[in-house]
Amino acid sequence: MKKVYLHTLSIRIWHWINALIVLLLLVTGMQLRMPELELIPKFSMAVLIHKYVGFAMAASFLYWVVYVIANGCFRRYYLLRPADARVMGKQTLFYCYGIFKGKENPFTPTAERKFNPLQKIAYSSVMLTFTPVIVVTGILFSDIFFFRRAIDLMYGVRVLDALHVIAGYIFLLYLAVHIYMSTLGHNAFAHIKAMIVGYEEEPDEAHFKGKTAHK
Repeated sequence: MKKVYLHTLSIRIWHWINALIVLLLLVTGMQLRMPELELIPKFSMAVLIHKYVGFAMAASFLYWVVYVIANGCFRRYYLLRPADARVMGKQTLFYCYGIFKGKENPFTPTAERKFNPLQKIAYSSVMLTFTPVIVVTGILFSDIFFFRRAIDLMYGVRVLDALHVIAGYIFLLYLAVHIYMSTLGHNAFAHIKAMIVGYEEEPDEAHFKGKTAHK
């Protein structure tokens, strides 16, 4: 096994704080949509938690934007490159078929290349499209009287509500897929451990050769 350092301390702290934020927003959001669930003891408490944790998500998003731009991480890790297009089909085939047959992942993360093409698309979509949508609509919802002019420009509360809820369901779907994908390392906890300690243990070439020879 060889150790590959993938996640800085600041990104690891941000990741787990952001995970808690998203989880709280999903739980309280479900309560706001379906009060009969009673996930939070008081409905008014769910409203307050959702509102102020939503502000925390806005701050978290701003931190991520500043961090990835200032450190060059966005250009290095998130931008699709011509080389990504050449291996996208192979990566898709692995996720749709190869992974269930015990095939080797065609992509191995390194300090320079942390994400495969499909991960880049997923993470960029969530962080650059759906997060801004849910943050902006959430801020507008925080005081519909104060922001009434902006809401009117968006064709009213119903459209605002639809955008916010759709983005919420997308986050729920993303969270489910993200948790599942986090178990697909060389063991079920390899990726999760990496997001705690910073480095991931990757099987070396001898391991792969030995594995191939026994097939």
